[in-house]
Amino acid sequence: MRRREFSTLLSGVVMWPLATSAQQSRRVAALWPFAEGNAEGEAALAALRQVLRERGWPNVQIDSRWGGGNIERTRAYAAEIVKSSPDVIFAYFNTQLASLSRETRTIPIVFVGASDPVGAGYVASLTRPGGNVTGFTLYEPTLASKWLEILKQVTPGLVRVALLVNPDTAIVGGTFYLHVFDAAAASLGIKSIIAKVYSLADIEAAIGSLGKQSGSGLIVAPDTFTEVNGDLIASLAAQHRVPAIYAIGRLATRGGLMSYGPDAPDAVRRATAYVENPAR
Repeated sequence: MRRREFSTLLSGVVMWPLATSAQQSRRVAALWPFAEGNAEGEAALAALRQVLRERGWPNVQIDSRWGGGNIERTRAYAAEIVKSSPDVIFAYFNTQLASLSRETRTIPIVFVGASDPVGAGYVASLTRPGGNVTGFTLYEPTLASKWLEILKQVTPGLVRVALLVNPDTAIVGGTFYLHVFDAAAASLGIKSIIAKVYSLADIEAAIGSLGKQSGSGLIVAPDTFTEVNGDLIASLAAQHRVPAIYAIGRLATRGGLMSYGPDAPDAVRRATAYVENPAR
């Protein structure tokens, strides 16, 4: 079966940009969900640097921290970043934003892909975020229905589909897509399963179990844990012949069957626009 990739930028939120002063030193810090050296992470960093330069920050210094899927490391890096007092901080998913927002209420934070920023308490509203946090959200609960619909079209014989989440790192404890996913599955006559995974062993067990049952499919929801372990998930899904759809685009080109979700560098470029040119 040919792999498919559907790259779209989803759920753009109009928020007020964060202004910076012309007198500032133009230092930016970024907390990423990727491991250091990760190709997608490097592409996102390059996009961030490019847009900042285009917006009048030619000599910008970007201090990146690569937390990967380690929550404790991410929290430690968040504290380090805030202590260094950068002009602006970039956060990626909810895990990074949650750690940073606990550390500061004054340094401007621009998030790139955090879901449900209002429900999580990061901003007051989508049009008037208030405080020191603003940004661009990429995922909505309704995407669960789209992922399931596409998976069903590609694999008509689906009987059950598991939504893979880590409640420790996923938004709202892994329940963000739950109601839409359950409703969509019921409408298609498919059994919905929530596969909660906290470790590599859990991933292997969950996908292995699906592989033993014909008619099984897999949806891999976006979050720091699935981002970091995406290659393993894609490899195991292929090994056990479980058709899977991913929210993270790069996995469709690295062994995954197909993806439907945003392009990470493009998302970073759009979110970076929320930092105003300091010379204006």
